[in-house]
Amino acid sequence: MSQDTTTDDLELDIDELQTKLARVREEVGKRLVGQERVLEDLLACVLADGNALLESNPGLAKTLTVRTLANVTDLDFSRIQNTPDLMPSDVTGTEIIREGEGGSRDFVFEKGPVFANIVLADEINRATPKTQAALLEAMEEKQVTAGGETRALPEPFFVMATQNPIDQEGTFPLPEAQTDRFLLKILVDYPELDEELEVVDRYTSRVDRTIPVEQVFTRDEIRDAQVLTREMPIADDIRERAVRLVRETRAADHIEYGASPRASMALVVTAKARALIEGRAYVSEDDIERMAKPVLRHRIIVDFRAERDGMTPDDAVDELL
Repeated sequence: MSQDTTTDDLELDIDELQTKLARVREEVGKRLVGQERVLEDLLACVLADGNALLESNPGLAKTLTVRTLANVTDLDFSRIQNTPDLMPSDVTGTEIIREGEGGSRDFVFEKGPVFANIVLADEINRATPKTQAALLEAMEEKQVTAGGETRALPEPFFVMATQNPIDQEGTFPLPEAQTDRFLLKILVDYPELDEELEVVDRYTSRVDRTIPVEQVFTRDEIRDAQVLTREMPIADDIRERAVRLVRETRAADHIEYGASPRASMALVVTAKARALIEGRAYVSEDDIERMAKPVLRHRIIVDFRAERDGMTPDDAVDELL
């Protein structure tokens, strides 16, 4: 869809979009117990056309969540299991020699798993920096250059990457240039007791653990939703508060490296997305405060003294708010 598309050209309006978003949450809830904030953040990434980095301990349904989101939105899904021996061509694809009729041989580009609408990059910090860099162009430019040719990726396109905070042996931390490519960093926490009981009951009482879900969005409707998100009105004072918050990260004594203007844009557009998800047609200060941590936690670095005292990036954001 052209960037010049306006709301007059869309088949979807705000009321229909909010109805569909509510249905998505219902459908995902058939498979996923709890984790409403995680789903809300992932939906915000989809509406804002951005990438997400999910961090949690193993076994907290990160893969199931992303796969289910692809199922209810009619988007192609692929999964990349990152390992130290994974090569960049394993991600983007490579040229192979294919024999044709009459014994002719031609170079043919074999597309890699990055050519999908939703790409789950599992344990991204286990891949080498060279392979991690192969995702940079895809995440930022929505294209892949291989074999001397640039190829566009499917639209819409999202990278949902996961990393584990424990078991760090054999990992390669993501450089700041790459973490900044993620619109949000989403922390996935352990479920509550009643939620864990429901998970155990739901997935141990049946042989077939595949729970069907209905498709809610088409690809075209996803692109319409992204236009509606950008068109969401926001008051000047709320927009200014978002920008001031990001600027404060560069001046705070306990923050060594603050966030760039990219964070200001991310905070405003995800606040718009959150307003839509919550069923409103305007952005509130609560939207800014709710999205501040997932937008900023991977874009700021607290200094040595603050880290020694146990301060986390989330604590720093709380203090600034």
